[in-house]
Amino acid sequence: MESVNTVIRQRLHSEVSLVNQIAEYIISAGGKRIRPVLVLLLANAYGYKGTAHHELAAVVEFIHTATLLHDDVVDESSMRRGRQTANALFGNAASVLVGDFLYSRSFQMMVSLDNMRVMRILSDATNVIAEGEVLQLLNMHDPDVTHESYLKVIRSKTAKLFEAAAELGALVGGATDEQIEAAGEYGRSLGTAFQLIDDVLDYAGDAAEIGKNLGDDLREGKPTLPLIWLMENGTPEQRQLVRSCIEHGDEAQFDAVLAAVSSSGALDYTRAQAESAGRRAAEAISGLPDSIYKTSLQQLCSFAVDRNH
Repeated sequence: MESVNTVIRQRLHSEVSLVNQIAEYIISAGGKRIRPVLVLLLANAYGYKGTAHHELAAVVEFIHTATLLHDDVVDESSMRRGRQTANALFGNAASVLVGDFLYSRSFQMMVSLDNMRVMRILSDATNVIAEGEVLQLLNMHDPDVTHESYLKVIRSKTAKLFEAAAELGALVGGATDEQIEAAGEYGRSLGTAFQLIDDVLDYAGDAAEIGKNLGDDLREGKPTLPLIWLMENGTPEQRQLVRSCIEHGDEAQFDAVLAAVSSSGALDYTRAQAESAGRRAAEAISGLPDSIYKTSLQQLCSFAVDRNH
């Protein structure tokens, strides 16, 4: 990761000072860096000895960071990772444009690797992520979003980059097509588990620990899985409460919604779905040879589900 951070610092440089300032601000905020870690762990699990995985890990982190910059503008978010969002600090226009810079820089980097399959994985991933963002936008303030429709958003918006990161690590490590596909399933399931726990933490987390405001999803009118489950299984009063809050983004009713999702079993159901996805991820890499890298990949499955931030 030290090598990846070195690549990130080198590749972030721009002649335009504001690009450097905003990119440095968002990158230095840290975060869990799970996506670049997946590239490194899968490459090492297959015995890779070169340095291309450092470049690919940085590319994945740049794409992720670009999506964060754009997400926070779309969601009008003011807090991420315990700090002001870039859009709150520098403005929406600058955040969108620096997000574009990070996207285009990531494509410069992947082209320099001169591997068509790498470019196909990453270009497909960025396109699917963009589709997921638009699909989520269409779902905003819609209380009739189905379980399957929501899972499609998760698979596109969040799990796809996890999938691409894992595939890239296996690819650069010299894995077979079948092994690369298994790595993709690992990443896809891990990313799904990760997002579902984010959904739980938006209602049951601690703002200081998760680094963002509780109830953001409700304020934005996002019908996440706890609310979708409650709409399908709650009492008539609970359903009406959730419908009204999703339609109007009524965060003033957050405490009432929190009580409903907690007492009804909606959070327990969502967590159980995350645990199931975590088990699928672990199963997907069961064929990897034993190593500290395989152990770490397995531990990530547990971390994704058990974390509180």
